[in-house]
Amino acid sequence: MKLAHDQATRAQGLERLNDFAPLMGSHYAGRRNIDAGGGRKANVSQLSPFLRHRLISEPELVSAAITVHGAEAAFKFVQEVCWRTYFNGWLEHHPAVWSDFCISRDCQLESLEKDNSLKADYNSAIEGNTGIEGFDDWARELRETGYLHNHARMSFASIWLFTLRLPWALGSDLFLQHLLDGDPASNTLSWRWVAGLHTPGKTYLAKKEAIETCSDGRFSPKGLADRAPAVDGPANPAPSPLPPADTLPQAAFALLLTEDDLSVERWIPETLEVESIAAIESASFRSPHGASRKASAFTGAALNDGAHRAGVHFGAAPTLIEGIDAEALLLDWAARLKTRLIVVPYMPAGGGWDRLSPVLKTLQAEGFEVRQVRRDWDEVFWPHARKGYFKLRKQIPSCLDALGIAEGQNIDG
Repeated sequence: MKLAHDQATRAQGLERLNDFAPLMGSHYAGRRNIDAGGGRKANVSQLSPFLRHRLISEPELVSAAITVHGAEAAFKFVQEVCWRTYFNGWLEHHPAVWSDFCISRDCQLESLEKDNSLKADYNSAIEGNTGIEGFDDWARELRETGYLHNHARMSFASIWLFTLRLPWALGSDLFLQHLLDGDPASNTLSWRWVAGLHTPGKTYLAKKEAIETCSDGRFSPKGLADRAPAVDGPANPAPSPLPPADTLPQAAFALLLTEDDLSVERWIPETLEVESIAAIESASFRSPHGASRKASAFTGAALNDGAHRAGVHFGAAPTLIEGIDAEALLLDWAARLKTRLIVVPYMPAGGGWDRLSPVLKTLQAEGFEVRQVRRDWDEVFWPHARKGYFKLRKQIPSCLDALGIAEGQNIDG
């Protein structure tokens, strides 16, 4: 099954973007919910793995859509790009929700070892042996390809929760392990939305008729739950201010890359003096079970590709840091620097930040200044992500105007 993301490079992301740009208008708006299965996914962009690691950026996607189709015809595609922006911004305003998920996940993983019945049901689900048409196919597709159509993800989560009655955090963790586009914010908050936790009391119930339509007639599951009571969980905390972002320094600095932003040459000027570059792996920290072989390979290749391009851009050979000793290797890299200034493209909440933040604190205690720098896209959009998506959606035109994105005039960060 060949999909559009078999290579984790910016070059392939741009190739797919260019191929799909003619379909970002009315074709996408009318066909985006159809999942024909296998490699037949030409009606959706399949760009999410590249966007997850910012091998390509939101402004590049939005500019392409508006340039080809005009703002009105492209707006549905633009809205879908902005859903990811909304989820990331919302979680930055509510970081305790990620911490709560991690606690729930760990407790539920412990329960698996104590409850043989729960463990048997869980194993049947992740192996695709429930007997539920569609669900079992999606479970296998997830493991084999690292990708699922968005409607399949929603239906899978709903069946997991309300038909199989499995814990939501275990399902969210399963997706993070396997998805090439495994994004802590989008994944966690999507599962919470299906469960009725993100929008309190509003759940998503998978129905046979909707699955028949959206699977292009491939699946007609029987025995699905006919009601979806909201899952118990803590209420959403009040939004907190965004963490402050730092500015790019004019003095020489070292650059530390993570899987969260791998096209820094698009927005950090080459005129700045970069002494050294390191790129640290964090896919293994997505879950207590790590990441699947496919997800790890994709993330590792993306990290290599981004580090190589950054090295060419700044004229500094990159150092790849990975493995169980990565934290110690990062401290060794820093100890060899002449500069005491390290720039990190902003890391949102998630397993990568959980891994790296203690090391950054150690570096600060040793006298380093660590600056986390956000892209303009996040700076403009995230303040509108405090509450529901539709508040952000209303601001899309003004945000794009503030970023200079009109008929494709601006394609940088």
